[in-house]
Amino acid sequence: MYSSPGDPPSPPIPEYVFKPPSRPDFGTMGRTIKLQANFFEMEIPKLEVYHYDIDIKPEKCPRRVNRDIVEHMVQHFKTQIFGDRKPVYDGRKNLYTAMPLPIGRDKVELEVTIPGEGKDRSFKVAIKWVSCVSLQALHEALTGRLPNIPFETIQALDVVMRHLPSMRYTPVGRSFFTPSEGCSNPLGGGREVWFGFHQSVRPSLWKMMLNIDVSATAFYKAQPVIEFMCEVLDFKSIEEQQKPLTDSQRVKFTKEIKGLKVEITHCGQMKRKYRVCNVTRRPASHQTFPLQQENGQTIECTVAQYFKDKYKLILRYPHLPCLQVGQEQKHTYLPLEVCNIVAGQRCIKKLTDNQTSTMIRATARSAPDRQEEISKLMRSANFNTDPYVREFGVMVRDEMTEVNGRVLQAPSILYGGRNKAIATPIQGVWDMRNKQFHTGIEIKVWAIACFAPQRQCTELLLNSHSGQPCFCKYAQGADSVEPMFKHLKYTYQGLQLVVVILPGKTPVKNVQKTTPQTLSNLCLKINVKLGGVNNILLPQGRPLVFQQPVIFLGADVTHPPAGDGKKPSIAAVVGSMDAHPSRYCATVRVQQHRQDIIQDLATMVRELLIQFYKSTRFKPTRIIYYRDGISEGQFNQVLQHELLAIREACIKLEKDYQPGITFVVVQKRHHTRLFCTDRNERVGKSGNIPAGTTVDTKITHPSEFDFYLCSHAGIQGTSRPSHYHVLWDDNHFTSDELQVLTYQLCHTYVRCTRSVSIPAPAYYAHLVAFRARYHLVDKEHDSAEGSHTSGQSNGRDQQALAKAVQIHQDTLRTMYFA
Repeated sequence: MYSSPGDPPSPPIPEYVFKPPSRPDFGTMGRTIKLQANFFEMEIPKLEVYHYDIDIKPEKCPRRVNRDIVEHMVQHFKTQIFGDRKPVYDGRKNLYTAMPLPIGRDKVELEVTIPGEGKDRSFKVAIKWVSCVSLQALHEALTGRLPNIPFETIQALDVVMRHLPSMRYTPVGRSFFTPSEGCSNPLGGGREVWFGFHQSVRPSLWKMMLNIDVSATAFYKAQPVIEFMCEVLDFKSIEEQQKPLTDSQRVKFTKEIKGLKVEITHCGQMKRKYRVCNVTRRPASHQTFPLQQENGQTIECTVAQYFKDKYKLILRYPHLPCLQVGQEQKHTYLPLEVCNIVAGQRCIKKLTDNQTSTMIRATARSAPDRQEEISKLMRSANFNTDPYVREFGVMVRDEMTEVNGRVLQAPSILYGGRNKAIATPIQGVWDMRNKQFHTGIEIKVWAIACFAPQRQCTELLLNSHSGQPCFCKYAQGADSVEPMFKHLKYTYQGLQLVVVILPGKTPVKNVQKTTPQTLSNLCLKINVKLGGVNNILLPQGRPLVFQQPVIFLGADVTHPPAGDGKKPSIAAVVGSMDAHPSRYCATVRVQQHRQDIIQDLATMVRELLIQFYKSTRFKPTRIIYYRDGISEGQFNQVLQHELLAIREACIKLEKDYQPGITFVVVQKRHHTRLFCTDRNERVGKSGNIPAGTTVDTKITHPSEFDFYLCSHAGIQGTSRPSHYHVLWDDNHFTSDELQVLTYQLCHTYVRCTRSVSIPAPAYYAHLVAFRARYHLVDKEHDSAEGSHTSGQSNGRDQQALAKAVQIHQDTLRTMYFA
């Protein structure tokens, strides 16, 4: 695959040159632990399923409407076409039947009428045979006799399993939701929690599995728009708002309601629905639109006047703005008071910090509780009585799958100082008592800047620390940050550290009442930021891969929040800079909005390889790349592009430089949950599986190299084990070697003395990308959360964005992100 610069250009790469490796073996290390997984075995018949294409005109209807149309069609044409068959449908283009329809291979066009609001709606539906999907082929793939899993069969099974729940509940992605009965779970700001379940069909060794999990998400509360506005703007009641909204109130309200669906209440049963495209600047008493009169003349009429004349409705709040609905150019305005928020709309905008913590409190369940909830859910879902599932001859076991896991031994952690103390993690945690940093940094010149008011943070408090700062001053407000830092920078040569005390309950409390725990946590970060090494993996205990120079890379891409159409995505790659591995160097880039592949990976890896060489005077013979932030559907594209990019980085440094590359995807966003079968194995208050629990059988991929590893101790809720999938491996790792290496890397995260849930390099990449998001903040109007109105591209071109995230030369070698 390598070519030297003189060769003719290679032909374009055919699709998917690189195929993920097969599983080399099964892991054996660690003590055995009996687990249950929220996977339910499926019995699949060995028959053919018939796949038809559905085309509905007029198109662009929401899935729910499409499902209605198809449902009516099946009923209406029962005698001519469908008979007793129970077709399943995905709400878009795909329909499947267990027996062929009597239409042969021809396209059949049908007219379908469904009752609508006020008047019936009619549609044209075309059905055409696509193919026979063989479930026999799936059996062959699951037993490893066929190399690739036939995607179309899994899709067909998924549609079969989802057909009924999609009619009953509100589907979101792969989950289904219903409003909570009897009790509401408000989040504030017009949002509330809905509970539901996730369901997906997954291939595993020998069997198809149904993965079922409980889940929760934020929905908008169905309520009058007036009440929604009060929640968003924090009014106790609408009565306290007697005057028009201020500009900033209107902007805030617009940001929340734009894009939502509302229904009208002033036309009796005709509850037409509209989508909000804007909020008017002017109140209903002044907002005008062109009204055509009987005599053909057009006059400008205010919204309030129009409602009075046409509906005999005198507005109660004419001083409030109107909603502009439908298409912008059509000038349709509705007073707030005749609109309700339509039920069942999921909130895709980012939750505020308060909403997030309320959400976690409402949804966190200890592992045993979650296990019970999932089992209850399975009993109530009762798949084996679902007529659609039965039609296709599928059976689902209603007990969780039992699986054997292994608890890996934690590595020993080496500290420094005279006694070179060794810490042994217990349940994923150790402490620093009587230990010194492996390499501590001496702080000579440092400063304190206190932004908390003097009455809360007295001088006495500030002076109660050891060692004298060269500077200790109070400051007020965000405007004084830059002048103060400039002053510090130019006045004190060799200034190493500025300790800033922020205004706010928590920071002030931490200064007033210091605890050894808080202080030692601060020291962990300070030492690393200044170039120290807190601790290292005990060298004797490390895997064999460390016998030659090896670089660990971590990569992540973070996208702007949903509902933001312009902001760039941010890609970060970090690389280890020593043999421990303890110190890392960061690279970061802005790239195209929602682009998942790291565009500039080749240059980024090249920079890291150069830095590694400068730091160690070695060239790595192996590159271990942990890649976060991609889902299964993207494995192939990402592998093709990024593996080539890493190779290109190597070749650009030296024609014959070909280190072995291992490419591992790290996933936390999945719905696999593991539970201890034996209650005595449960750990802590939340009753989770122990840190180090590894699973690579039964619920993993039928033939490829993947495993689950829960490397952290669960504190709240149910632990999610991280999933690792090897997409490429030149280094021929055995399962044991890669699992132990991965687990050890979870112990090298410098910000705490605990094993974390993903390897340190992947975690650092996430921190770097997250920090870069703050560097992009547009000073005037924007917060890091993103907004609808000020898309980043207006007035800030690509170069400005790239410059904003660029790491300063002096910071390049420090772990500023730690």
